[in-house]
Amino acid sequence: MKIKVNDQVEIIAGKDKGKTGKVIKTLRKKDKVVVEGLNLVKKHQKPNNANESGGIFDIEAPIHVSNVKKVENKKGKN
Repeated sequence: MKIKVNDQVEIIAGKDKGKTGKVIKTLRKKDKVVVEGLNLVKKHQKPNNANESGGIFDIEAPIHVSNVKKVENKKGKN
């Protein structure tokens, strides 16, 4: 896998197609990455000691590495 943590990537397939974000986690065995703020899914959580109120939360779900493209920074190139 050529994509690493802190790389800037663009989603090329799925519901967030065309959006860019930073990779916050890689799952090498499953060939997936987690992108900050993208591919959000709803997670229902029951109340417990750590979270007394419970509720519905948005979390970033992993996306397959074939559905993302690394974005090159063009600052230094003329």
